[in-house]
Amino acid sequence: MSLFFYLEKGASLDPGAPCLTLDGVSRSYGETVALAEAVARALRRSGVAPGDKVGILSANDPDAFTCVFGISRAGAVWCPINPRNAAGENAELLDLFDCSTLIYQPAFDDLVGQIAPKLPKLTTLVRLGDGDERAVGFHDWLGAAQDDPSAAAAPPDEVVALVGTGGTTGRPKGVMLTDRNLEVMSAIVLMSYPFAGRPVYLALAPLTHAAGVLCFPILASGGEVVIMAKPDVGRFLELVERHRVTHTFLPPTLIYMVLGHASLDSTDLSSLQCFWYGAAPMSTARLTEALDRIGPMAQLFGQSEAPMMISTMSPAEHRRPDGTVHTGRLASAGRPSPLVTVAILDEQGVPVPRGERGEICVRGSLVMAGYYRNPEATAEASAHGWHHTGDIGFLDDEGYLHIVDRAKDMVITGGFNVYSAEVEQAVMAHDAIRDCAVIGLPDDKWGERVTAVVQLQPGTELDAAELIAFVKERIGSVKAPKQIEVWPELPRSAIGKVLKTDIRTTLHPAHR
Repeated sequence: MSLFFYLEKGASLDPGAPCLTLDGVSRSYGETVALAEAVARALRRSGVAPGDKVGILSANDPDAFTCVFGISRAGAVWCPINPRNAAGENAELLDLFDCSTLIYQPAFDDLVGQIAPKLPKLTTLVRLGDGDERAVGFHDWLGAAQDDPSAAAAPPDEVVALVGTGGTTGRPKGVMLTDRNLEVMSAIVLMSYPFAGRPVYLALAPLTHAAGVLCFPILASGGEVVIMAKPDVGRFLELVERHRVTHTFLPPTLIYMVLGHASLDSTDLSSLQCFWYGAAPMSTARLTEALDRIGPMAQLFGQSEAPMMISTMSPAEHRRPDGTVHTGRLASAGRPSPLVTVAILDEQGVPVPRGERGEICVRGSLVMAGYYRNPEATAEASAHGWHHTGDIGFLDDEGYLHIVDRAKDMVITGGFNVYSAEVEQAVMAHDAIRDCAVIGLPDDKWGERVTAVVQLQPGTELDAAELIAFVKERIGSVKAPKQIEVWPELPRSAIGKVLKTDIRTTLHPAHR
């Protein structure tokens, strides 16, 4: 089943219903299907065969997102290229993926000009606008293909997307996602979260990542996707109220901005059924606030290799039967999803007893086909017959999954293992802290000293000694930071994850 199925299914429910909306202008399902078909024909005319790789470099945009379904209709493989990446990283991804075609927005002319001459495999450039000396214009490209028969094909090995892992793990790898992976992901979404009536989904986060794949079950349900071309928290709140948005997704850093926005409490959010959060750990203190001020929060945990739905926590699970917040669950990532098997394994691949910490490992049809042209990394990630996430965690007595750290981020201080996520939660409980990252730095006495880099709430000041004492009261002196750094912003990847490698390099240049 290709990605085109999700669009086609929605169109079968009502071809005249709004499908993609930007700035108040909607494109119907019928119109979106017709454009996707035209893209498929144009790709075939350009020489793209089933299994060929096609990149899309664009901010959130209806035409660019429709091209995803056209790529799939032609049997080609969608390669999302994040425009927030550095030019070198995007060039590396396009080369790694063997992309023959790139569809891009005019806003990225300079970026394409830097990287295209270095990519001899990239033979076709399509500009979402008028053409220029380098690329064919989108409508000219489509127009040449209008009289061709419809191009419907299946990918030869069921791989429908290649997704880069770059940002926090060094050299990027290409995650091969199959149609089955995304079918399972979509099924879990529809099984695990509330869907009453035809959904309206607001996409502020990049459609190249989680916000994009969450659209697939929305479209299969005949829902409307309201697209935001650029992040704007005030505009986000306006659109939730105006369009009666039922579902949306934001990473924690943007949720913190929503909570700090002056118009939050005067905005009508009563239409929301499911406000997903994920992609990074969220402060339990801020989550409690969000439950009170925003409403039906819903967690998801996954990674590119097992998209989105390793574990889930519905809005109802955030509260007890009497309606009070179930604080004990808020630090968890929810329960393992219905179609996924999760185990906590030690270094020998043996399951540890319930409640003990180890690596979170996954089995099931959610897990990727492997890394593109990288059998060594594929074998390493699938040792002992499980997919290894690289996250350290445990399962509690209720079966909820707790993520305590990335394996590489654990701090060993004075002979004790300190998990940065636990320290970050304690630091984030302080009213002055907006965001936080905890790392270990070399220390002659302790081996590593726990170091917290914090971003303050606007208009606040911080006494470092007072913050250290605050944390000690909560988690003890061993785990409490011995060094506090206040930065105006934390460095982040293109999808908003804190770059701890950059922090270490800044504070300890020898880390390079």
